Amino acid sequence: MKHNENKIMLGHGSGGRMMHDLISGLFLKHFSNSILQQQTDSAILNIGTSEIAFTTDSFVIDPLFFPGGNIGKLAVCGTMNDLAVSGAEPLYISVSFILEEGFPLNELEVIVESLAAEAKKAGVLIVTGDTKVVNKGKCDKVFINTAGIGRMRPENNQICKAIGIEPGDVIIVNGTIGDHGMAVMNARESFNFKTSVESDCASLNHLIGEVLEKNAVKFMRDPTRGGVATVLNELAEKIHLGIEIDESALPINNGVKAMCELLGFDPLHIANEGKVLIVAKENDAKSILETLINNELGLQSAIIGRVVNEHPGKVVLKNETGGRRIVDSLAGEQLPRIC
Repeated sequence: MKHNENKIMLGHGSGGRMMHDLISGLFLKHFSNSILQQQTDSAILNIGTSEIAFTTDSFVIDPLFFPGGNIGKLAVCGTMNDLAVSGAEPLYISVSFILEEGFPLNELEVIVESLAAEAKKAGVLIVTGDTKVVNKGKCDKVFINTAGIGRMRPENNQICKAIGIEPGDVIIVNGTIGDHGMAVMNARESFNFKTSVESDCASLNHLIGEVLEKNAVKFMRDPTRGGVATVLNELAEKIHLGIEIDESALPINNGVKAMCELLGFDPLHIANEGKVLIVAKENDAKSILETLINNELGLQSAIIGRVVNEHPGKVVLKNETGGRRIVDSLAGEQLPRIC
């Protein structure tokens, strides 16, 4: 690991460089196998003559309730999206709760109702789970762990592996970035910004299914912790090519932009919970955009950049004045406990 700390820090859960170093330097060192080594959002597993996608996730967001959702809705959306961006059709989900003694039952019911409603909307069944209660002060109100299983579409089993990406391929996002992180930050810190920013928390499996049914896609990933910048940096390193982003093309909510400027944040590093990055051939981009824009979760879709031969392994932002700057992965702690 590149960091010399001998204790876990909040930055190790940020989704950025510290988390990457922890995973590669500790977990992969001891758990390594051919499946885990792929480091994809879902494991693609052979079951007889079929393939399934399997994923797991934990949710520790603070606060539990935020504009646009709560921890229950988030738990389903996060799990569905990890399956969907792997090219799978989500089918089943498990839900486990760790509850702090003294947590109000009426608030727990709101969370459970939201979770159930989102699962129904996503078209998946909650088929198993577990509940644990710990002493007051031993956990922060509610933590949720999920696992999801989906049916792999054989023609899509390479999407999560970033195979076949070439210079000239375009990068598409299905809407404004940074909404989730800024909505949660505003709710958590009580900044009282006069803004209507809400989390983009949404299950994207139906939208992604529509895209894959009609179009050829080379790669997909949901830019959660670490934001768009971290996903694109990981992709650039993996494919040994450069990526260029056009700042003027980035869809950013005015409220998010204003909050980021005031707080000194880069929207490219802010978490999303209802966004997917898609890499495809330039010739397929128009059709993909048409599919996205015809869905309420893709109304503000845009091509934000492309893959290039230059600066392999790096992501470069072209700004509106013609300047360029390197965009790194999130280095450490920025917005801890964002999901």
